[in-house]
Amino acid sequence: MTDFRPMRRKRQQLSAEACAEILQRNTAGTLALLGDEGYPYAVPLSYVYVEDGDGTGRLIFHSARSGHKIDAILREPKASFCVIDQDAIVPEEYTTYFRSVIAFGHMRVIDDETEKRTAIELLARRYAPEATPEREAEEIEKDWRILTMLEMQIEHLSGKEAIELVRARQE
Repeated sequence: MTDFRPMRRKRQQLSAEACAEILQRNTAGTLALLGDEGYPYAVPLSYVYVEDGDGTGRLIFHSARSGHKIDAILREPKASFCVIDQDAIVPEEYTTYFRSVIAFGHMRVIDDETEKRTAIELLARRYAPEATPEREAEEIEKDWRILTMLEMQIEHLSGKEAIELVRARQE
């Protein structure tokens, strides 16, 4: 298990529960991987967050079968995923009132067909909650052959918010 750095500004650190709420509430973030030639590769992605009930969680993504992202994951599965929950610019203070979460973990391609089906159904329900089961199945079947599902098992969550937001909550 990796020892992750402690946050320097402890007063601004979000609780594990607040981090999970942010991951549940939002729909997109940026996945950072070790890319070609050792360059960082950061790619914006839609996701669904799944809490496993034992204090851990997973992020589910969809992908094409090949490309920079898949090559990077196969080369080095360690990754981080950043979600910006708030970024309100406050010009008169020369700052932003921000809130964000970074998840650290290991990526994997979901190979098992049953697990892959469950993963894409979770993603489909997240983005099209009003769709009928028939419509959902139709959409999934349309791209099933070329669809790849990815999972990040979260090992560490780190969340932070602007000190101004901390102070406002304490008032």
